[in-house]
Amino acid sequence: MNKLLRTFKRCAAAGAVILAAISLQPLSSAQAAPQPVVGGTRAAQGEFPWMVRLSMGCGGALYTQQIVLTAAHCVSGSGNNTSITATAGVVDLQSASAIKVKSTKVLQAPGYNGKGKDWALIKLARPINLPTLPIATTTAYNSGTFTVAGWGAAREGGSQQRYLLKAQVPFVSDASCQQSYGNDLVPGEEICAGYAQGGVDTCQGDSGGPMFRKDNAGAWIQVGIVSWGEGCARPGYPGVYTEVSTFAAAIKSAAATL
Repeated sequence: MNKLLRTFKRCAAAGAVILAAISLQPLSSAQAAPQPVVGGTRAAQGEFPWMVRLSMGCGGALYTQQIVLTAAHCVSGSGNNTSITATAGVVDLQSASAIKVKSTKVLQAPGYNGKGKDWALIKLARPINLPTLPIATTTAYNSGTFTVAGWGAAREGGSQQRYLLKAQVPFVSDASCQQSYGNDLVPGEEICAGYAQGGVDTCQGDSGGPMFRKDNAGAWIQVGIVSWGEGCARPGYPGVYTEVSTFAAAIKSAAATL
């Protein structure tokens, strides 16, 4: 199987979204066949109030009430951009109470070239009066069990989910992750999470969404941004996330310019 087909950024075409947990048969010479969704459950309304759905088929989180933190590969560059619609405030994308706000500007991570540095900021036309998700500024929380959430595909190549789903994934060390991905992984800029046996993972359409956990005070803190993986939820291939703490200072500086 061609590596380009197996390893992909976890974005989706416009109109497609994420899930947070799918199970696949082991790899073979042909594309692995998808199995029923496992491991994900519906998030409750208001459980993750800073979650954002972006119209290009990605996720994100409210960094401030007017700036969304997402993945660099979800956007096409930096500058004025009024083409993106952010949907927030609901777990049901079809809810009449959904808050929808257009973008005004995009800032893609400086130096992004498709490997590492997978973060971007989207400025909205107006603030959204919802809680924001603080980002980790040190590696102190780069361990343990993380939560992921999104509206993306329930299988590789699948269509969007209407309701926000959530799942938990355990930390995977750089050394272990490199056994799966070799030099494709950028240690120090990326963090991995998932089960050795597979079955729970982010997938296409989850790109840009947050990976988060509780801090020492019991509050949610973002430690990762959904970036890429080999297939979805495949045994031996954890999800790869942008390591937020590495870029915390750069993100703060960039946000101040928007």
